[in-house]
Amino acid sequence: MSEQRVAQRLAKFGIGQVVRHNLFDFRGVIFDVDPEFSNTDEWWQAIPESVRPSKNQPFYHLLAVNGDSHYVAYASEGNLCVDDTGQPLCHPQESLLFDRFENGRYLPKNRLSN
Repeated sequence: MSEQRVAQRLAKFGIGQVVRHNLFDFRGVIFDVDPEFSNTDEWWQAIPESVRPSKNQPFYHLLAVNGDSHYVAYASEGNLCVDDTGQPLCHPQESLLFDRFENGRYLPKNRLSN
């Protein structure tokens, strides 16, 4: 194996954790983590340059809510902070990925292995 291996990045947040976006008014629960940016260049270029985050950090897939709307979001670690409200979200897809909300976080569903 080459010595130019990419160092594994440690994510600050974990699956099931509820976070808040620092720039945009939404909360979300993390359901997947990329160790660095792993979306399309088209998506990247759509972000205004003045607020475009570095690609060299973990990015999170979120079930997000903002007021009455719900969606799937992709956000950089630097744009997220812990949501300390202790309140669950109201996202229609949360029951597909998580069993329940307990002690301020979502517990992932157990997956059956083949």
